Amino acid sequence: MTTGTPVRVKICGISDPETALAAAEAGADALGFVFAPSRRQVTPEQARAIIKTLPPFVARVGVFVNETPTRVTEVALHCGLTAVQVCGDESPDYDVGLNIPLIRALRVGNGRTLPELKEYKARAFLFDTYREGSYGGTGTAFDWALLAKINCPGLLILAGGLDAANVREAVRLVRPYAVDVSGGVETDGCKDMQKIREFINLAKGVN
Repeated sequence: MTTGTPVRVKICGISDPETALAAAEAGADALGFVFAPSRRQVTPEQARAIIKTLPPFVARVGVFVNETPTRVTEVALHCGLTAVQVCGDESPDYDVGLNIPLIRALRVGNGRTLPELKEYKARAFLFDTYREGSYGGTGTAFDWALLAKINCPGLLILAGGLDAANVREAVRLVRPYAVDVSGGVETDGCKDMQKIREFINLAKGVN
């Protein structure tokens, strides 16, 4: 991350227009819409309706797991996505062929080492916590020191167990382009606007 530039914040798992608009007003740079099986999953129709209400400068990111490039392209065009994030077992050369950024989510920690990043086609890399049988959303952090000396060929996005209590430390240590949060800004499984505002303010307040 460039010194002096505030970290970007993505609020993931958006499922209703009220939360989407409030998060955008609170300073979220991007909103994530989960199309993979999850308690936060939305249909393309639901995402499209939410996206139509958003201001023009908020990024709309579709989150997919082991989906075909054809299907990802269909959903992206239907919903008006501005970026695609793939979080499954897609091959390093996976490419949806759209003229929008591709974000590769990679799970690390808990004994799983970093893959050879230069083999991947991606504009950005999102690092999440590895847990066997899970493709993300574990709510736990990994050892950020794994990324301290990484030579990332794209933009670095940090995820995994982030919340208001640790995001400042995470940003200071990793200096990512962006941070990604979902469960860390929820209360009883629902997005909590007070937590979203606090998280955004703390993340962007790091010099």
